[in-house]
Amino acid sequence: MKLRLLALVLPVGLVVALGGSAADARTTADTLLSQGRPVIASSNEADTLAAAKAVDGDSSTRWASAEGSDPQWLRVDLGQPAAVGRVKLSWEAAYAKAYRIEVSDDGTTFTTVKEVANGNGATDDLTGLNAHGRYLRLVGTQRATSYGYSLWELEVYGTKDSSGDTQAPTVPTALKSTGATATSVALAWTASTDNVGVSEYDVLRDGKVIASTASTQYNDTGLTANTAYQYSVRARDLAGNVSAATAPITVTTGTGGTGGFVLAAAGDIADRCTASDSKCVHPKTAKLVQAMDPAAVITMGDNQYDDAHLSDFQKYYATTWGKFKNITHPIPGNHETYDNTPYEGYHKYFGSIATPQGKNYYSWEMGNWHFIALDSNDFVKEKGLAEPAQLTWLKQDLAKNTKGCIAAYYHHPRFSSGDHGDNPDADPLWKTLVSAKTDLILNGHDHHYERFLPQNAAGAKDPTGPVQIIGGMGGAPLYPVSAAHPATAKIVEDFGVLKLSMTDTTFSTQLVGLDSKVLDSSPTYTCH
Repeated sequence: MKLRLLALVLPVGLVVALGGSAADARTTADTLLSQGRPVIASSNEADTLAAAKAVDGDSSTRWASAEGSDPQWLRVDLGQPAAVGRVKLSWEAAYAKAYRIEVSDDGTTFTTVKEVANGNGATDDLTGLNAHGRYLRLVGTQRATSYGYSLWELEVYGTKDSSGDTQAPTVPTALKSTGATATSVALAWTASTDNVGVSEYDVLRDGKVIASTASTQYNDTGLTANTAYQYSVRARDLAGNVSAATAPITVTTGTGGTGGFVLAAAGDIADRCTASDSKCVHPKTAKLVQAMDPAAVITMGDNQYDDAHLSDFQKYYATTWGKFKNITHPIPGNHETYDNTPYEGYHKYFGSIATPQGKNYYSWEMGNWHFIALDSNDFVKEKGLAEPAQLTWLKQDLAKNTKGCIAAYYHHPRFSSGDHGDNPDADPLWKTLVSAKTDLILNGHDHHYERFLPQNAAGAKDPTGPVQIIGGMGGAPLYPVSAAHPATAKIVEDFGVLKLSMTDTTFSTQLVGLDSKVLDSSPTYTCH
């Protein structure tokens, strides 16, 4: 972090803040909506200058973007739709000369509500905005200095839509099963209505809530074959009002599909923080793993940040995800190579667990599944040309496989809508796995969740190809995403753990968020 000693000459006219009078009658009744809310940024100058520092209520901490680049942005999730009347920006010396304020209902499509072309730093108190949305984004378009953009605090004031709402949503209708396997039941229903807005649906199995979802469909997994289950659904609104449940329906799972088990998976996990910091995420994702009670844990690289020293593994990863070390099958990411001696901390912490066959890549089996753990560092530009030995080993390993289902995992995804984007250097891995009729491929590297529909070697939708899932939401700060790929089924910019439900012939996946709610649920796929 650099100290910036830039002189700021403030005109007397700054007493009347940008955007309207501070005495605006509307703002006096508004409440602070942004403090402590989830926030992401286009970039961070350093880990100590992360986006969350701009909404922590502490005027001595700040967010700073990468230096020397326009535009940059900061986005805060207010938690629910709100009328926004005021935005207060407390700039550090590296301020924006030009910027705009935008709002969005979905976090993707934004509308500009205020543009400033002559900012002069210090404090901008923008009032009388008359905006509405769940997400608010500050976009800096012209830096006033050679540095980046830096804020002590971003404060959003307004009124949430749910204030005073006591009316429950209508009861969902037309609940039905859209399919059942030996270990899963797919459900669908018609949406409820509400005077403000439905936020989610509770799914009840045999009278107990098993999941909450914003969608009007849900795939219940990990069930017992040839067993009858009773389901109902109820709706919730943004104020927490709950509807009555639907009349229950009974669904019986099919026969077969033996050998079922559950796995937990994520990448990009342990930041250098502990549970004593409420903003530290990896202790929370570890609790999700514990609740899943998995048969095994898969990590998709960048297990420990920043440079993966043994001391950091012992201080951070070991105290959380390390509780599952004896059932973990890890692979390294690029951060494991940043140690003084590449991979040293990773090897010393995991021991033979990380190299059961003498290399950073290996295979293992459970049930009717063959799992392949790969080190994609050998295939990306930062390591130079691909290592022929690993690709040769992969082809030989696939040729010897006798299991009916195949899953592979490595750090750098072939396709991604995230900050790093596609990785053409991982193409040899991808094409080899596609040609072997691999069923599931897991990756990390980009810090978001993205599930793809089955794809072929070129990345086009193809039911005979593997399902690719990016699971880089295990605890490290989230990255922004761009426009989705044509084969993208779901993108979630949030933390969580991937739950994999496997049988001898099928698999299905769920993303479980920090509040234990299901943020995404895949169909049940049959192995190729």
